[in-house]
Amino acid sequence: MSFLQDTRIKFITNPLFKMLKSKGLLPKISDTEKTALRAGGVWIEGELFSGKPDFTKIFSNPYPTLSLEEQAFLDNEVEALCAMTNDWDVFQKRELPKKVWKFIKERRFLGMIIPKEYGGLGFSAYGHSCVIEKLATRSQVLAITVMVPNSLGPAELLHNYGLEKQKEYFLPRLADGREIPCFALTEPEAGSDAASIQSYGEIFKDDDGEVKIKLQFEKRYITLSAISTLIGLAFVLKDPKNILGRGKELGITCALVNAKSEGVDQSRRHDPLGVPFVNAPLIGKDVIISIEDIIGGDSGIGEGWKMLMESLAVGRGISLPSTSTGGTKLATMVASTYSVVRYQFGISIGKFEGIAEVLGRMGADTYLLDASKTFTLGAIDSGAKPAVANAIMKYQSTEKFRKNILDAMDIQGGGAISKGPKNLLAHAYFGSPVAITVEGANIMTRTLILFGQGMIRCHPYAYNEIEALENEDIKAFDSALFAHIAHVFRNGFRASMLFFSRGYLHRTKGQGETRRYEQKLSWASAKFAFLSDVALGLMGADLKRRESVSGRFGDVLAQMYMMSATLKRFQMEGKKEDEVFLRVALEDGFNKIDHAFLGIYQNLASGVLAYPFTLLSYFSRLNPMGSVIKDRDLHEIAKLLGTDLAMRERICNNVYIGGKNEKMYQLIEAALALNDAKEIINKEKVEGIEALSKEEATQFKRVRKLQRKMIAVDSFTKEEYFR
Repeated sequence: MSFLQDTRIKFITNPLFKMLKSKGLLPKISDTEKTALRAGGVWIEGELFSGKPDFTKIFSNPYPTLSLEEQAFLDNEVEALCAMTNDWDVFQKRELPKKVWKFIKERRFLGMIIPKEYGGLGFSAYGHSCVIEKLATRSQVLAITVMVPNSLGPAELLHNYGLEKQKEYFLPRLADGREIPCFALTEPEAGSDAASIQSYGEIFKDDDGEVKIKLQFEKRYITLSAISTLIGLAFVLKDPKNILGRGKELGITCALVNAKSEGVDQSRRHDPLGVPFVNAPLIGKDVIISIEDIIGGDSGIGEGWKMLMESLAVGRGISLPSTSTGGTKLATMVASTYSVVRYQFGISIGKFEGIAEVLGRMGADTYLLDASKTFTLGAIDSGAKPAVANAIMKYQSTEKFRKNILDAMDIQGGGAISKGPKNLLAHAYFGSPVAITVEGANIMTRTLILFGQGMIRCHPYAYNEIEALENEDIKAFDSALFAHIAHVFRNGFRASMLFFSRGYLHRTKGQGETRRYEQKLSWASAKFAFLSDVALGLMGADLKRRESVSGRFGDVLAQMYMMSATLKRFQMEGKKEDEVFLRVALEDGFNKIDHAFLGIYQNLASGVLAYPFTLLSYFSRLNPMGSVIKDRDLHEIAKLLGTDLAMRERICNNVYIGGKNEKMYQLIEAALALNDAKEIINKEKVEGIEALSKEEATQFKRVRKLQRKMIAVDSFTKEEYFR
């Protein structure tokens, strides 16, 4: 220890250390929180938290593509599965047909994440995601049914933590559908908070002297539970007689339970807004299992919390972003195509500026969401576990899906709210709130995880300070504290310089528009990092409870992350015509960042301390990062999506179109025909049908017939309706 540090510790650090310790001014981290924090890794979120992000490093991250095998599976098996699934019939009969289930099992859709050596498909996270995404454009029920066994559950837990003999027996059976899995986590009192689980198992010896576990559990919202044969169960393991010699409380544990075991009740079902995927409560009373049924066997006792947090840290970035991106692409495809086909006052409604404004926003959102999903999956496939980025994706993708499906329904009007075989949007609309609630409700994800965990996990010094304080390591605390102080001053100075220069002082290697956006992102990062530390200094331990402020910081972080991903997409595959999508998506993001910062300034402090932030709020309004999105840009996106088939299919790629009997195929065919016949339609409008040649009149009648067919709305006889 140097003389300078020794003196500093004696006169500054030690008194401060004692005060922080006695008054609890730094956030405390429980053991369960520590496990959650350590479960995932820090990826580019750390760069954004630094205040000086290295975009060369950020953009060097991989951008995934499908393998030949994965692409062939999408083109063949996935296409065939979509074709044999009639979503209207699924809703009417409230279940998937037997032939669909048979195909799912035979083609190993339930084993996408299971390695080939255990009988699975061994797909990458990106390949797995693309399958779920495309299924979601055909049927949310179909997508959820395939998604759940490939997300958090027996297969993933066994692969990562199971004994070899457990893997060898169960994984092949899960891959080919001999076993249908479910994972029972959520409870009435605990929700999805695994740390609050009430279900428990007690160690005992049976009449033969063998050590067993007697389970008592009450779970709800468990997808596939009513038809599952293999239950993955999270519970608290207790040993009241200390039979194992490890104490009476052994902690959260995950085990496999045969659904046919005595005491298991699978008899009831939930009805999640009428969307007929299998979802149900699951009750167990005096259910007996052995130690060998614990995932990982004896070594898995008490390791359940770690297993769950590590799995969720990855899973949030795959399942729900995949279904939500599929739903968003479906909404944008339907809305943009319908806007060409539907005429009002003699012209396509896509030419109305009000419709074009909404279509432009939808197109930009779809471009940004697809970029963010792909970038995140590239990280997962490279071995990263970006917990905060995955939480951002879960929250943002489900919210954007909800907004875009509503916008699409607004454009389609009465046709969107009338249920029937022709309606491509209603069932996705019914399912959109369901995704909001899964893996933690979005409100909690935004206010507790994005910044609450991100601040401790991704900040370069905060966790080290808290840990040193808990360990009473004054030297480590001193080193982290003064490095933190220097970090705050550097970011304060950097944020000021970038504010006054509007970001131009940041040197970039990019060119054109991407260069300017990189500068503004650096400005946003510096401001975010500085204000994060200010908030931590002002609120200390109370920062965890100031959820509204945390939510706004989370909004800034989420926008910075998704904009970085969108710049990466443009770098990898951008064309000249993509610039307008990039421009609208990023300007919208900067506008949201400006709004969030204003909310932070106005709520960060009260009384006399609020005056400096009121002043900063005033100057921020005078010098915003974002700018008003140009009407011409929104209209240009709407025009591209409406008239350029290649562009529409590129922005809404991986949507199931089907053959000539499918509504989506017919809608696209009608839009193409109307675009080809627009001069004839204009001529008829001005001069009358008698002015058309015989060939023109035939074409005019054909496209009008197609148009009427596409805007027709389902109706039913009285008998059909009441049946």
